[in-house]
Amino acid sequence: MTAPVSAPRAPLDRRARFDRVLGAYDLRGTVGDELDDDLLFALGYGAARVFGADGETEVVVGCDMRPDSPRFAGWAAAGVVAGGLRVRFVGLCSTDQLYFASGAWDAPGLMVTASHNPSGYNGVKVCGPGAAGVSRAHGLDAIREEALRAPAATGPVPPVDAEAAAELAVSFATRLRELTGLDRLEPVRPLTIVADAGNGMAGKLLGEVFGTDAGLPPVPVRIVGLYTELDGTFPHHPANPLEPENLVDAQTAVSADGADLGLVFDGDADRCFFIDGAGSVLSPSAVGALVAQREIARARRAGEATPVVLHNLLTSRIVPETIEQAGGRAVRTPVGHSGIKRLMREHDGIFAVEHSAHFYFRDFYSADSGILAACHIIAILAATRETAADLIAGRERYAPSGEINSTVGDPDAVLADIAARAEAGEFGAGDVDRFDGVSLQGADFWFNVRKSNTEPLVRFNCETPDPQRTRALTTAVLARVRA
Repeated sequence: MTAPVSAPRAPLDRRARFDRVLGAYDLRGTVGDELDDDLLFALGYGAARVFGADGETEVVVGCDMRPDSPRFAGWAAAGVVAGGLRVRFVGLCSTDQLYFASGAWDAPGLMVTASHNPSGYNGVKVCGPGAAGVSRAHGLDAIREEALRAPAATGPVPPVDAEAAAELAVSFATRLRELTGLDRLEPVRPLTIVADAGNGMAGKLLGEVFGTDAGLPPVPVRIVGLYTELDGTFPHHPANPLEPENLVDAQTAVSADGADLGLVFDGDADRCFFIDGAGSVLSPSAVGALVAQREIARARRAGEATPVVLHNLLTSRIVPETIEQAGGRAVRTPVGHSGIKRLMREHDGIFAVEHSAHFYFRDFYSADSGILAACHIIAILAATRETAADLIAGRERYAPSGEINSTVGDPDAVLADIAARAEAGEFGAGDVDRFDGVSLQGADFWFNVRKSNTEPLVRFNCETPDPQRTRALTTAVLARVRA
């Protein structure tokens, strides 16, 4: 029997494509089916119209190393010009370099990247002038509406501004060195750092920040680079350090080289995971607590009495405990970089950490940077003979569950049910709050369930002082979530 032939699917129009790819904080989708040159042109046009109405005159555009990213970025740049603004097209850069450019040049930015998503995906991260956060409620929906009014995509596509790109590389590396003391580093012992770029944009940053690629003197540490060639097909492993299997190569290299520290970056290099000299993965909360302590000490030396540090509600309790012990004030935030950036400005926060290894710095325009966090940890190691494990010891005394997702039919009903059961004491004594989902805060434990922004999922996280107790609490709550 001959198999039936399916009719070819009609191509999606702009509106349908935007409906598919527009998330809470950025655009993300598959190349061809959902993202194409026309959509990127329309996005650039919409961004120009919205930001131009606010008095902006220029947009910075950059891109990662995915096969379609340079072309997509070029069409976004063409859209900006068609929308009436100038464009500063810097070409290949990391997301935190784009944020830095937005801050240094006080201009909104478009970064073409799909971050940690696999090959075949792409997207765009949008920021306001000064690297300000942009979300559906704060700019993205308005950009979409203007983009739907864009004319048909038309060139010419602007060339990369080589002078601006070179200026960005130098100023970015210089700023990171100044902020962390790497520009005057005198290690008390030789340091070897393994850095797995995952064929992502960190491969460009390593030579600029630590080496001589930006025309600066080398930092006196030995960097062992893994997969530093820019290749958006990710031939070695996905550039997603959230998945433990993607950390194995760096763990092996740290052990084989006798390295002091391992770094594993995601595709656009705005996020970094850390590995100690024994090959153990350090929790982002523990790393964030260590950096927070350093930043608080620096702010207090500069005369700030009680510096504010922000953390999202899913970080370990070790984070607020360390902040308070160091003389700072801890402020809890919802999950999500756009909101955290706004709250950092609102509270004049010096630093912020998310459980997912995003680290934000006031002196970096309140934006997140994986390699800036790495520079802090390297500077801390360079000033002591303690190992990374020694420095983290005592900061991992809680046992987290990690994030566990459940597909459910009605997320709102699930959250309401969990809240009622928590208030009835089913999961232990504590206070229930509805700050970013539903949380139960006990004397020595907590859990949170919250909805996904994009899928019919409920996300669960918890933490207790004991792994067995964490497993038991996880089992109890998930049984109700998945009932």
